[in-house]
Amino acid sequence: MKKLLYITANPKHESLSVSKTVGREFVRRFLDRNREYEFEELDLYDMDIPEVNPRIFTSRASLVTDEDYHRLSEHEKYLAGHIESLCEQFIHADFYVIAAPMWNLNFPSRLKQYLDCIILNNRLIRISDNEIEGLLGDKFRYMVYIQSSGGVYPNFPDGLFNHGVDYVHDVFTFLGIKKFYKILVQGVDDDKIGRHKALEKAYDDICTVLHKISRTTRGWFLN
Repeated sequence: MKKLLYITANPKHESLSVSKTVGREFVRRFLDRNREYEFEELDLYDMDIPEVNPRIFTSRASLVTDEDYHRLSEHEKYLAGHIESLCEQFIHADFYVIAAPMWNLNFPSRLKQYLDCIILNNRLIRISDNEIEGLLGDKFRYMVYIQSSGGVYPNFPDGLFNHGVDYVHDVFTFLGIKKFYKILVQGVDDDKIGRHKALEKAYDDICTVLHKISRTTRGWFLN
């Protein structure tokens, strides 16, 4: 079966989090239409994410192996194994949905910490003397990034404010993800919009994205 990996990066309970609320609704609608998908979920604020450190990494993107691994403490071996498991889970997914708020023009640091752990050499990327290439182009994968924000930024290019969206887009595209979609839930704290209207707009955007995905899926199988 195919797998959908749903990742949230918000310390709030889902009932209080706009990004999680929209993310849950997207996942629910998608799975209703695509029964062939298994579902896995990661709440990055309700799990341990190892930090990158020189004891368990031989380089920025390579875990220790062989003799170096056997020199690790039992706790360090656990951390290395946990990173391997997270990486393996990510590799086996066919569809990624990430829900996060905009914090300080970016996303919460837990998401960056998670990505730093799983982007490993010879697993998600290949590092050689001359280049670095993503390794997830072996099959057709999708990515949907859902971001909530208190304000609205209609008069500025995305790059001036939506650094989180741009970063996630660039990373996933580099890794080899074929299709990237974004749902921006804006104006949650705006007096003229507010949570209710922002959610209504986001639910309309979910319909639009799901329609685009269904058309892309049909086209992919016909090729």
